[in-house]
Amino acid sequence: MNEHGGGLMNVTRTHRRWAAPVVALVAVAALVGLLPHMGFTGGSKAPLWTEKGAHAQNVQMQIPDWVRLSREAKPAVVNISTKFNIESQAGPQLGGRPDDRSFEDFFKRFFDEGPRHPIRAGGSGFILNANGYIVTNNHVVENAADIQVKLGDGRELPAKVMGRDPKTDLALLKVEATGLPVLPLGDSTALQVGEPVMAIGNPFGLEQTVTTGIVSATGRVIGSGPYDNFIQTDASINPGNSGGPLINARGEVIGINTAIFSRTGGSVGIGFAVPSSLAKTVLTQLADHGKVERGWLGVSIQPLTQELAKSFKRGDSSGALVSSVTEGSPADRAGMKAGDVIVEFNGKKVAKATDLPGLVAEMPVGKDVPIVVMRDGREMRLNAHIARLEDESPVKAAATEGQGQLGLSVQPITPPVARELGLKVNEGVLVRDVVEGGRAAEAGIRAGDVIVEVNRQPVRTVDDLKARVDKQAKNEPIVMLVNRAGQTMYVAIPAA
Repeated sequence: MNEHGGGLMNVTRTHRRWAAPVVALVAVAALVGLLPHMGFTGGSKAPLWTEKGAHAQNVQMQIPDWVRLSREAKPAVVNISTKFNIESQAGPQLGGRPDDRSFEDFFKRFFDEGPRHPIRAGGSGFILNANGYIVTNNHVVENAADIQVKLGDGRELPAKVMGRDPKTDLALLKVEATGLPVLPLGDSTALQVGEPVMAIGNPFGLEQTVTTGIVSATGRVIGSGPYDNFIQTDASINPGNSGGPLINARGEVIGINTAIFSRTGGSVGIGFAVPSSLAKTVLTQLADHGKVERGWLGVSIQPLTQELAKSFKRGDSSGALVSSVTEGSPADRAGMKAGDVIVEFNGKKVAKATDLPGLVAEMPVGKDVPIVVMRDGREMRLNAHIARLEDESPVKAAATEGQGQLGLSVQPITPPVARELGLKVNEGVLVRDVVEGGRAAEAGIRAGDVIVEVNRQPVRTVDDLKARVDKQAKNEPIVMLVNRAGQTMYVAIPAA
């Protein structure tokens, strides 16, 4: 569900660590959940953050006064220093997600595994609330034995973690101080490509560094998890910037600087920030409860390619293709089936598969949600009772495969094979080998895959598979539902 370059390019978090007593270099980052209109905490009802009112003028048509904006914003940007004891070993972690291994590979760290003694690390952040609430990244403070925040006026204060959200890599800190300068949160949903933006942070330990650029893209997916929805900017972001604000021409935080795409680890003009409008609900929940509760539907999804859209009788490739439904889940109880294409969720259009996880996550547990799906070319309306997303029931986004001579060898799933691989007898056929350069290989079929359907028809034997393939018109793609390591996905093999 994401695209990235080969071995030369890396997307990496702008985070850095050092061994004590080296001078404190800084870094951090963030991303998140979704939004209420104002940030009121449940206990005191005091606003967690501020927002500017609607502006009558079109700020995109104005030249930003970066001198004034930076002067006003810098006092609310902070330097965060953390210390990790020997028990923490490698220091800050990358989020504790179910897919941490791939996430760590993708977001390569800027540092090697350090010695087993106290380690210091750091990053940026910004003050959200005059009473001491500060936004930064989970991976910066996770497992930290000590957290110190250096304010814009030079004071250094200990910070307490109010809440962390590993799934979105966001953390909310609190220092004991009042009357602090703050940065207002803006509406990132109104962002347009080409808008001017400013980043403030502590790259390579250079405090209060200001860089400017534009919004290069929105809704960018970089493979960090199911809630990817990054703002891309060419404002220079380097190790030490993460966690710092990305500010629009009105002086509002519209993103939290998170990662860069780079060959060298330094800025090449491709940076990513978490949209502020995604952060608002998460920040409120962290302030109120110290954790985030998300809705759960119970489906695996994948993008609808043009080849798949044609097979599923869709005129376009919009929507999220359901590749599997968890038994007993809200989706299962609502009557959803693999092969459905979700086009609307709770009254909101689902333009692409990456839209759905965030829409589901923001739903309150227990809410009945209307869902519109397309099934065999017909519109169907379902109603799902949203459940709570538990750690053991992660949002799944099935991997997409490439496209491309149908060449593969298969075998039946005999009882010994079933026992060895943990499969059921006569539920699909096992792919033993795939011919390099053949149509199946080009489409992404791999040795070890289990083919369970062809063109929406079940496959239980090798004869079933042959019959389904032989029946297919030569000018039509062959759509297979395969089980790969316990996760199902649709693969379209283009016509010869």
